[in-house]
Amino acid sequence: MTELDLSQLRATYPQRRIEYYDATDSTMLRAAGRPLGTIVIAGEQTSGQGRHGHRWHSEPASGIYMSMVLQPQPLLTMALGLATAEAITSATGVACDLRWPNDVMLGDKKAAGILVQLTEGRAIGGIGINVNHTSFPAELTHLATSLRVYAGREFSRTGIVQALLSAVDSFAALDTATVLRLFTRASSYVLGRRVVVDQPAGAIEGVTAGLTEAGYLVVRKNDGTDSLILAGGVRAARS
Repeated sequence: MTELDLSQLRATYPQRRIEYYDATDSTMLRAAGRPLGTIVIAGEQTSGQGRHGHRWHSEPASGIYMSMVLQPQPLLTMALGLATAEAITSATGVACDLRWPNDVMLGDKKAAGILVQLTEGRAIGGIGINVNHTSFPAELTHLATSLRVYAGREFSRTGIVQALLSAVDSFAALDTATVLRLFTRASSYVLGRRVVVDQPAGAIEGVTAGLTEAGYLVVRKNDGTDSLILAGGVRAARS
C-alpha cells in the first residue's frame, strides 16, 4: 500500500498534532508558528524549499514532504539526516549514505534532503524523501533518484513516516558528540573522500578530513592546507 494512511499515523501518534494538505506551497511555511511537536505533511508542494534557495521537486502522491516543529538543537540538520537514513533503512531495507550536511544518498544520487530554519524561537525541520517517483525533470535526472527507481519496487509511505517520526524523536535528543560520531560513521563523505566543494570564491577540491566540534567539514586541499567548510555544495570529485 503506497498511499499515505493518515488514520494509521494519527492512531500511532495520538499525542501529536498532524496536519495534512493534499497540496500546499511549502510544509515549512505551513509549520511556521505552529505549536511545538506539530507535524505538517503534504501530498504535493508547489514551492517546496531546498537549500540555497533551490526548489524541492514534489511530485504529487509520490514522496514524503513533511515539516516538524522542534526544539532548536546544535547539529539538528545532521541529526535529522541520521534519523531519515535510519527510518528509510528500517522501513524498506534500503541502506543509505549521508552527504554532509543534509543529503541522504542512494549511490551517487540524492534521495532525500533536510532543511532546518529557525523561526520564533523554534526550529522547523523540513524533510523531503523521494519514495515512489518514477522520473525527474531533465535538470535533476543526473542528481536525484527515488527509492523506487533505485530498488525497482514501490514502498509504503506510511511505513516510512512512522519510522521517521520515531527516529526523529530519538536522534534529535542526542548530544552533539554522539551526533558527530554517528554521522561520521554513517557518511562516506566525512573522512577520506575526494570531493569538490562549491564556495563563493570558487570551487575547491581535496580530501575530507573529518568534522569539527561545531559540525563543520574539513577538506584537505592538494597543497596540504586545510579548508573549513561552513556551507556549500559538496559533491564527489569527478561526479
